[in-house]
Amino acid sequence: MLRSEEELAALPVSERIRYRLVCADRRFHANDNISAFVRDGELPELKQEVQAKVEELLRALVIDTQSDHNTQETAKRVAKMYIDEVFRGRFHPMPAVTEFPNAERLNELMIVGPITVRSACSHHLCPIFGKVWIGLLPNEHSNLIGLSKYARITDWIMSRPQIQEEAVTMLANELQERVRPDGLAIVMEADHFCMHWRGVKDTDSAMVNSVMRGAFLKDPNLRREFLSLLPRKNT
Repeated sequence: MLRSEEELAALPVSERIRYRLVCADRRFHANDNISAFVRDGELPELKQEVQAKVEELLRALVIDTQSDHNTQETAKRVAKMYIDEVFRGRFHPMPAVTEFPNAERLNELMIVGPITVRSACSHHLCPIFGKVWIGLLPNEHSNLIGLSKYARITDWIMSRPQIQEEAVTMLANELQERVRPDGLAIVMEADHFCMHWRGVKDTDSAMVNSVMRGAFLKDPNLRREFLSLLPRKNT
């Protein structure tokens, strides 16, 4: 049911954002960017709402935040951390990325990395720390971007709750659309604290996964060359 602006203004900010997403028939999973549906001035309001909910969580955990000086500001810190830092890729638009044409018609293998990545698993909101390597085979029609911009795009994609397999695919989709290379390869190796910190508490396991597209998928020699140049800790 459509709501008036007056009715929307009376709702919590999270409900207003959710209403816009539902009306636009847009998905809002944990790893989706929803910045287009957040209006100017609403992020500070959202942080206040999250802060209140985290305070409720602490209360449910029977933590006395009134007299415990270590947790008096915890809810505020957590809300700021989620909105502005570790989940920034959900609530903020992608940073500006300058593109320029491939004037020299570069068509040789390019490798960017390792790029340090920090994310969080969407199952337990536990940290994921790792490295990403990006391989590109440009063509004369490709758009080239600066080296630091690969890190910015990667950080924007990774700063969301998600699973590693989907994160790598989302990064590949973004780079494929932006650069339009003949071939694209991404490898990610990461430690998952949902294994280190809980459950079996396995401190040695890491997860490695990859996405290969275009020439990297069709040409085994190119794929082999790319993989041989990655100095991964588990090789």
